[in-house]
Amino acid sequence: MSTLAEPTGQPAAWPDTYGEEAKERMGFFTDTSVCIGCKACEVACKEWNLVPDDGMVWTGESYDNTSELGANTWRHVAFVEQNEPLRLDGDFAAADGGGDDALRWLMSSDVCKHCTHAACLDVCPTGSLFRTEYGTVVVQQDICNGCGYCVPACPFGVLDRRDLPRHSGDPPVEVFGFQLGKKEDGRVWKCTLCYDRLKGGHEPACAKACPTDSIQFGPLDELRERADKRLEKLQSENWNGARLYGHDPDDGVGGFGAFFLLLDEPEVYGLPPDPVVATRNLPAMWAGAAVAAGALVAGVVAAFAGGSR
Repeated sequence: MSTLAEPTGQPAAWPDTYGEEAKERMGFFTDTSVCIGCKACEVACKEWNLVPDDGMVWTGESYDNTSELGANTWRHVAFVEQNEPLRLDGDFAAADGGGDDALRWLMSSDVCKHCTHAACLDVCPTGSLFRTEYGTVVVQQDICNGCGYCVPACPFGVLDRRDLPRHSGDPPVEVFGFQLGKKEDGRVWKCTLCYDRLKGGHEPACAKACPTDSIQFGPLDELRERADKRLEKLQSENWNGARLYGHDPDDGVGGFGAFFLLLDEPEVYGLPPDPVVATRNLPAMWAGAAVAAGALVAGVVAAFAGGSR
C-alpha cells in the first residue's frame, strides 16, 4: 500500500523502489481537437487485451454506444454535439452562430488517468494494484479478490468489477487463465497502458491504431511540453474553449499520467472539473477518530469511577 500524503508531482513508490529497473515515466496526451470519433482505439484495446464485448445496446446518447468506461470498456470515445462555433472569429463569433451552421461535435477518447497520486493504490488491501517501473498504475488480476474498495476511491469512475452473465451451454473462453462463461468474474479491470507492450518496447495498442495522432504516447515530460505548444497554437488561432486538463502537477491528484486537450469545460465531456485524491484527508480523519475514541473511553472510565463511590 502506498504512503498517504499530500499530492505532489512525483508518484509514491516510483522510481526509487525500482532502483536500476526504473524507467522514464510514460503516459498519454489525448488531443481532442483532432479526434474524428472513429473508435479505432476502442477496437484495438479490446483486440490486444482480450476485453469482452460491451455497449451492444443503442444508448440514444448521440452516436455513442459504450456510454462510459468500465471493466469491459478500457477506452471510451465520447460524442458531444454542440451548437457552438469552432473558432471565435468572424461570423462564427456571434452568439447565434451568425449565418452559418455552428454545429460541432466534440469527440474525446477517455481512459484511465494513471494518476500521480492514486487513491486506488491506497485502498487496495491485497496489493493487486501497483505502480509499474514506467510510473503507470496496473491491476494484477491473479491476486485481485474483487473487494471493490478501489471502485469508489477513483474520482473518475474508471475502475469497475467485471460481472459477466453465466452461460450453461456455451463453451468456456479462457482469458488470462480465467474461463469466461463458466462463472461470474467479479474482479476489477481497467486500462494497463498496455504494460505488456511497454515491456516489449512497443507503444500501447490504442495509440498505435489512432489514425490522426489524437492519442499520443511517450515520456510524460515530453508530452507536457508538446501539449503546451499545441495549446498555444490553438489559442493563437482563436479556437473556442481550448484548454489542458490533467496537465498540472499541482492539481488535486498531482497531475495525470494520461491528460487531455479539451475544447470545452471538463464537465461537458463527463469529467470532474477539480478531481481530488479520495484518500488525501484520511490521516486527519483517523486522527480525529482516535481523539473521539479516546474521549469516549475516558468518559466511560470516569462514569464507572464515579459510580463506584
